[in-house]
Amino acid sequence: MKIHKAGLIPIIVMFCFVIGVNILNFKFLYDLKVLYYLIQLGSLYLVFMVLNFFRNPTRRIVENEYVCLSPADGTIVVIEETTEQEYFKDKRLQVSIFMSVWNVHLNRYPVSGEVKYAKYHKGKFLLARNPKSSLENERTSTVVKDLKGREILFRQIAGIVARRIIFNPVVGDKARQGSEMGFIRFGSRVDIFFPLGTKIKVQLGDKVQGGLSVIADL
Repeated sequence: MKIHKAGLIPIIVMFCFVIGVNILNFKFLYDLKVLYYLIQLGSLYLVFMVLNFFRNPTRRIVENEYVCLSPADGTIVVIEETTEQEYFKDKRLQVSIFMSVWNVHLNRYPVSGEVKYAKYHKGKFLLARNPKSSLENERTSTVVKDLKGREILFRQIAGIVARRIIFNPVVGDKARQGSEMGFIRFGSRVDIFFPLGTKIKVQLGDKVQGGLSVIADL
């Protein structure tokens, strides 16, 4: 299992914490067997959780200019018509993917093309499922103009636990469908905004995988 580079510092901090806790555990609680072993098990669980969160699985991405691939692993929680207020400033079809702490948190370009807009916004840390999080939370917005001239906006949104968005796109960059564009630490979500009339291929509650699952026909 590969570990994403975004996890290097958190993993080092986690291991230092676990080592410190277990040294104290052995020194002061060894005779209290139940508590001693519970702390050991808790330490192992923490190690598993952090390593699992920063995993970076190898995926065989098949580029397809006729579809939008999922930019993230997670669950489809929103499919609705809405007004996109930052870039398009008109009616769009929004699809949102919620990422729990169990999901891979690497984000990928959903289409190939040229990055036309890329902006980071400071903000709050509301629960990522909250509809207001799309406008009020710490977030990034990226617009890619695909090979046929269509523009797709996708937005990384930090959640109540997530405190760091890693954001790679720069205006003028060449985006390759399925390649890495960023990472969000811990629970969060990604919104995608399509032109009205786009044929959406997922339903509420569907589980999707970044770079593999088809979100919409283009």
